[in-house]
Amino acid sequence: MRLLLAEDDAILADALVTQLAQVGFSVEHAPNGAVAEYLMLRHDFDAAVLDIGLPLVDGLTVLKRVRLGKPALPVLVLTALDGLDDRVAGLNAGADDYLTKPFDFAELEARLRALLRRASARPGSSSPSGQLAADQASLGRLVFDRQARRATVDGAALELSPREWTLLDLLLGQRERVVQKGQITQAWHADRSDAAAGEVTATPGMIEVYIHRLRRKLEGSGLVIRTVRGLGYLLEAEDGGGP
Repeated sequence: MRLLLAEDDAILADALVTQLAQVGFSVEHAPNGAVAEYLMLRHDFDAAVLDIGLPLVDGLTVLKRVRLGKPALPVLVLTALDGLDDRVAGLNAGADDYLTKPFDFAELEARLRALLRRASARPGSSSPSGQLAADQASLGRLVFDRQARRATVDGAALELSPREWTLLDLLLGQRERVVQKGQITQAWHADRSDAAAGEVTATPGMIEVYIHRLRRKLEGSGLVIRTVRGLGYLLEAEDGGGP
């Protein structure tokens, strides 16, 4: 079973990755909310364990956004907050279960397996995490197929480098929301493409270069990447106005 663990406490995360691997899970670790959201929307997982108190993007915000693209993904929320209002907020955001810290690993494992059993029992749910909405996107004259790793404008393929592909993927996934440079860097680091991994470490200047390249390749698509001064970048339709 493939599992995403979103936890910013490095010591706890290392311990959980080891323990979960010992009981048969293949675990991908996300140290903050930006990476968690990126991985959950762009990769297939059988379940996710999501800490509420994540840096960059908090866990509840990540969960609400992910639910738009992957409503069937089983998500167990972890938090140090054990008040009734906190539990209700987590469940209302889309959590399938809720576990407060500190907890015993045996309980975490039992709750995860219960979530997976319920997910597999749903009619037509051969893959709890695979959702068409997360694999394809259409905006302006651009058609973006994540599964086929293909982007076209009016049927003509766009030639994109691995980092340009990941950048466009992130901007589309966050459309109508500002994407910060830190999120771009994290997305590039999370990309498993050999070509992307072989490039030098990202810098603010390098990000600007890739934004410029992608802008040129999107000419004629009906889309524009706007710079939001001091914040980041926003992808929108050319007639959509904005910053």
